[in-house]
Amino acid sequence: MKIKKKKLTIEEYQELRKRTSGMSEGFDMGMKEIMTWGLGLAGEAGDVAGCIKKVYCHDNKAQLSGIRENLGDTMWYIGAIADFYGWDLGEVLQENIDKLAKRYPKGHFTVEHVSRGGKRVDWNEK
Repeated sequence: MKIKKKKLTIEEYQELRKRTSGMSEGFDMGMKEIMTWGLGLAGEAGDVAGCIKKVYCHDNKAQLSGIRENLGDTMWYIGAIADFYGWDLGEVLQENIDKLAKRYPKGHFTVEHVSRGGKRVDWNEK
């Protein structure tokens, strides 16, 4: 019988992720930390893109596991950045879903949505 692993909630992930960030209560996070995490996020996102390229342009299916691994690493940096600013990651994700629902009321994007008539649109306006 195969035992099904429990999926983490965003809240559980954030707590477990903190163990490896070197952060603790009262830790004075500064410019070096946010720069490290921001640049780390960019690097891991680049690794995701590189693995996708290798899978589809070089027919290297072995890189599929690299995509998955680097998505996890990217999420670690996203969590660290959210913590740095004191943001609840679940709330950030909900705000994104709410924005997308306003932006794409039919559930998918179209050329008209993407072009936005050449204007910047603040989707968070109330």
